[in-house]
Amino acid sequence: MNKTSMRTRPGLDEEDEVLDQQAQYLTVRLGDESYALGLLSVKEIIEYGGVTQVPMMPPYVRGVINLRGRVVPVVDLMRRLLGTPSVLNRRSCIVIVEVGSVDERQDMGVIVDAVSQVVEIPPSQVEPGPSFGARLRADFIAGMGRQDGGFVIMLDIERVLNAEDIEALGELAAASV
Repeated sequence: MNKTSMRTRPGLDEEDEVLDQQAQYLTVRLGDESYALGLLSVKEIIEYGGVTQVPMMPPYVRGVINLRGRVVPVVDLMRRLLGTPSVLNRRSCIVIVEVGSVDERQDMGVIVDAVSQVVEIPPSQVEPGPSFGARLRADFIAGMGRQDGGFVIMLDIERVLNAEDIEALGELAAASV
């Protein structure tokens, strides 16, 4: 699911292709809910395994993995969003996302119960997130995308994995090398 491996469609120039990709989302399952991650932040999807626990990390940090010689922090997305640890199953996997500032991008892994599909949600099909009543923090929700007669919660992965967390995890990764 690497961004560079996505095929381009004939007739699209580079700007149209970027706009097209911005409307594409990877849908994932956490428990009974569907969530969407912007495809531009997703680098790849890997099988769950090989996570090394690191002491004194926040409870939602499951540990680190060795990804082709690089130390990548792994966050339990269910625990980060809802406070409940993920129950690992045969479909559990780690989605590698790229987050951070333009100057300092960092790969991070997020554990999800299952990956569903890549969907296109045009801006006209996106509603603002609820300001109250949601089970997760309102600032984590980028919007509610209409899909198949229902809604999918579109996550703002940059806020879910905020700068302070990234900095702390970046220091962890540097210290682990």
